[in-house]
Amino acid sequence: MERRLHIPKLLAALAASLLLAGCGGPSDPANPGGQSDTSGPAYTLPAVAEASFREEGAVSENGGMIDVSSAEQGYVAASAENGSRLKFQVTKEDTTYNYDLPNDGTPLICPLNMGNGPYTFSIMQNTSGSNYIEIASAAADVTLGTEFEPFVRPNVFCEYDATSPCVAKARELAADAANQGDVLKAVYGWITENIRYDTAKAQALADATGYVPDPDETLAEGTGVCFDYASLGAAMLRSLGIPCKIITGYVSPDGIYHAWNLVYLDGSWMSVEVNVESQTWTIIDLTFAAAGASQEYVGDGTAYTERYTY
Repeated sequence: MERRLHIPKLLAALAASLLLAGCGGPSDPANPGGQSDTSGPAYTLPAVAEASFREEGAVSENGGMIDVSSAEQGYVAASAENGSRLKFQVTKEDTTYNYDLPNDGTPLICPLNMGNGPYTFSIMQNTSGSNYIEIASAAADVTLGTEFEPFVRPNVFCEYDATSPCVAKARELAADAANQGDVLKAVYGWITENIRYDTAKAQALADATGYVPDPDETLAEGTGVCFDYASLGAAMLRSLGIPCKIITGYVSPDGIYHAWNLVYLDGSWMSVEVNVESQTWTIIDLTFAAAGASQEYVGDGTAYTERYTY
């Protein structure tokens, strides 16, 4: 189901004026002397929650394997060796997510992002054109440990582990945080100040499908498009124990296809640009907040319509 979300117009206007200035002013949340406020219980760095493919016990058919052993932790894993193009389908009720599955045996981690209930999983082999046949399948009646499990771990669009450079940078940024509001403020400020929007890449990907962002690559290159911003933000925040969704969908004006994040804090962060309340999912649009991002690719920051959640 699509959900249309609106940011208060006053906040959007203030954010836009800040972006046009191109640098941090007294109200910039990335500015340590700026006007901002955080709250929440005392924060300590958690262990990094990881995800992995377990071959032992996986359902195996026709060269494909599906591992549902970590369903309680919010993800399913698949692997296959096949000479044809492959898709991995995750279905719950009438909703299906399709993922490109490597055909060289490289495992794929996909989120169980539709909550509790019965799921079915299928590895699909391309036969010709857009035609596919099922070569392996599995099912699971999923009961998540918590509703946040899929959003505190890596997946295909947010790949990292405890040794990843983006995780090291996140832990550096959060080292002195007093609460989760401080953590979000530090990560948000660093990304928007240090990652530049790549207009040339956006143009090259305008008609492409199947793009998969790499948080460590975005960190190293210091540039990216909206999906890169959302992926890097999610990797950093998830590795710090903060639930963070990657959302793709449409933004105003003109229904621009875009990617952003939803975060859930045990605490809050309030500033001129951002108002994140405690224990509720809140939009964080890192691309819009990054100076120099063109409205042609980012939108005007006033209305969002969700399509996919990762």
